[in-house]
Amino acid sequence: MHSENKILFKKLFILVLPMALQNFMTALVSASDALMLGFLNQDSLSAVSLAGQVSFVLSLFLGSFSIGETVLAAQYWGKGEKKRIEEILGITLRFSVLISLIFTSAALFQPVFLMKIFTNDAVLIRLGASYLRITALSYLFMGISQMYLCIMKNTDRAILSTMYGSVAVILNILLNSLLIFGLFGFPKLGIAGAAIATTISRGVELCLTFFENARQSEIRIGIKNLLHPPLWLQKDYIHYTWPSLANQVIWGCGFTMTSIIMGHLGTDAVAANSIAQIAKNMSACLCLGIGTGTGILIGNELGQGHLQKAKKLGNKMCLISLAAGAGSCMILFSCIPLVLKFAGNLTPQAHEYLRSMLLICSCYMIGKSFSSTVIGGIFSAGGDTRFGLICDTINMWCIIVPLGFLAAFFLNLPVPAVYLLLNLDEFTKMPVEIWYYRRYRWVKNITK
Repeated sequence: MHSENKILFKKLFILVLPMALQNFMTALVSASDALMLGFLNQDSLSAVSLAGQVSFVLSLFLGSFSIGETVLAAQYWGKGEKKRIEEILGITLRFSVLISLIFTSAALFQPVFLMKIFTNDAVLIRLGASYLRITALSYLFMGISQMYLCIMKNTDRAILSTMYGSVAVILNILLNSLLIFGLFGFPKLGIAGAAIATTISRGVELCLTFFENARQSEIRIGIKNLLHPPLWLQKDYIHYTWPSLANQVIWGCGFTMTSIIMGHLGTDAVAANSIAQIAKNMSACLCLGIGTGTGILIGNELGQGHLQKAKKLGNKMCLISLAAGAGSCMILFSCIPLVLKFAGNLTPQAHEYLRSMLLICSCYMIGKSFSSTVIGGIFSAGGDTRFGLICDTINMWCIIVPLGFLAAFFLNLPVPAVYLLLNLDEFTKMPVEIWYYRRYRWVKNITK
């Protein structure tokens, strides 16, 4: 048993650490945007935070495509069928490129309409619309690069995937400082500089994935797989992806609705919420990495037909996820004074809102870690993507969003109380997750 645990932790270290680092680096971009734009003024910070919701919604689509990609790729990789993985990549890119083009077009031609969804403040709409026009092309870049990086994680190239993603992140942060403030002779562009930095870094990330595709010969993007993938495999992909897509969109729209609620509670609430969300995302990096790594490890075992081994692994990962959530909670809690210090340019009212929000986010980590591992990792590894759809739909739209609307617009509760109710989603569904997990319907081999 001791030897098995040692092997497990070694696999987790090799797989999860790069993913957690990549998640952290991605969250660091948002943090740098907030920190640098916060030095300009609070309106710039709030506008970019709200405009970023468009990218967030796109990431929900891309996230669901990558879940479907991982469900199949993890099991077929465990089975040793590399040709199938190339076909899965081709199928995934067909969907991701189409959706990314739609978002690119919307951001280019209807940015004002998109901003009006999130706020009624004319200044924030104007600033956010200018940001969206410039970042529009980056959505298409994301649609290609993120799917390829996902396949790399599923084919024993997680460290290399993290390296490519990290290069793009570091470039983004560097360009942010140069173009937002106009350092070393560069023009001082403010919000436009942040947008240009994002687009350039996403373009570089795409170039790196093309380089990796040409460099190695194991898993490549093939024109035949893009245009004429096996029909039965595409049906399998859709079968496992559509519940995840519906889940991501429904949950994401509910999450976006919480941003809309906060957006109508004043610019102080928006500014505090934007920084709290960044802190939450950075703290959740390890939890999300464990969830993704769990899905890959269990998927590999299921693909090889090791059902009982996968079951035991799932039990261990549930405990590890709770420990990781508790650790993330303590880390964020201990960093509250540091975050408040960096947010010194906020108004006194926004500063008080932020203090309360960070306390709530700290506790949120425990539920987030468990849910990411169980729903996003374990259930998906066995092809069970429908439970998450049903659970999140009922939880978000029948409990959390109605509670938020009631608290904000009818009971007129204080902003921190509204924020607390909007962040109960991971805990209200935890009892149902545990009940469903113990039925072990996810323990199955889905390869053909």
